[in-house]
Amino acid sequence: MIKQIVKDIFRFKFKRFGSYVYLLKLEKNILIDTSSRINRRQLIKKLKEINLAPEDIQIIILTHNHFDHTGNYSIFKNAKIYGSKEDFSSENIINIDKLNLKEFKIIKTPGHTQGSICVLYKKVLFSGDTLFDRDTIGRTDLRTSDPKKMKSSLEKLKKIKYNFLCPGHGYQD
Repeated sequence: MIKQIVKDIFRFKFKRFGSYVYLLKLEKNILIDTSSRINRRQLIKKLKEINLAPEDIQIIILTHNHFDHTGNYSIFKNAKIYGSKEDFSSENIINIDKLNLKEFKIIKTPGHTQGSICVLYKKVLFSGDTLFDRDTIGRTDLRTSDPKKMKSSLEKLKKIKYNFLCPGHGYQD
């Protein structure tokens, strides 16, 4: 299912397990997360429904390094791929600190993973697996998690003003 969040932002939801994927059709075509590999065909199909192909995506922002968010970034041959240095050591992933996009604010939110990030674009917060609908949060019982850091990250997010929450997973239609 494709849902338009606001004018130029779309959410892709999949039938099988994987994160939501968000498409921002701005001056550049930007994806936030790429879902799990099992959703690859469906992701390509959804892009086609919006008249895009994988080669039309210029930037990918990965909220953290879990397979259900990163499973498809390799199909985007023309995209620059950004993620936190704490989560990604691959030379294919550019340090998120080097992302220079107007109106985008990267918020480091360790807890679910050491390098989890959220992205604020205007009044839309892309929260990955840090914060979900209904005030639920990402798991902190994983090997890469830290409950104390998650608590601090959630306190940081409470100070952010946003109108739309776009989590990595959720109960949304």
